[in-house]
Amino acid sequence: MSDFASFVKPQPSEETEAELIRAASDCLDRFTSCFNACDADGMDRELHFPHLMLSGAQRLDWPAPGQHPGDFFEILRASGWLDTRYEAKQAVLVSRDKVHFVVTYSRRNKNGDLLSLHKNLWIVTRVAGKWGVALRSY
Repeated sequence: MSDFASFVKPQPSEETEAELIRAASDCLDRFTSCFNACDADGMDRELHFPHLMLSGAQRLDWPAPGQHPGDFFEILRASGWLDTRYEAKQAVLVSRDKVHFVVTYSRRNKNGDLLSLHKNLWIVTRVAGKWGVALRSY
């Protein structure tokens, strides 16, 4: 039982909550910058693997980098997409090595018109000193 108790009790941090949020948020910004550059390898560098995505009750596990479909950005561009922007990133749970964000982002066309608006839960974790997105729930 003591292993479980230490698992569910976050360890104290020498960093402030604001510093932890900023570091984890920077990871999200790098991911989206790579997304907008159509750089799947760069996006993978901002993920932790295995990587988990939830959509409704469906679960998608990516065991390793290189899982984005080859035509992902083609399909997105065909919809009129030019870029993705964060409208809001709200940290809702913060600990030494994990930050849960409710992210609201938009996809927009070349005129800046809104194509779609999404609100998701993303969990960013620090593993071996590196912040990366561990889970995305759509």
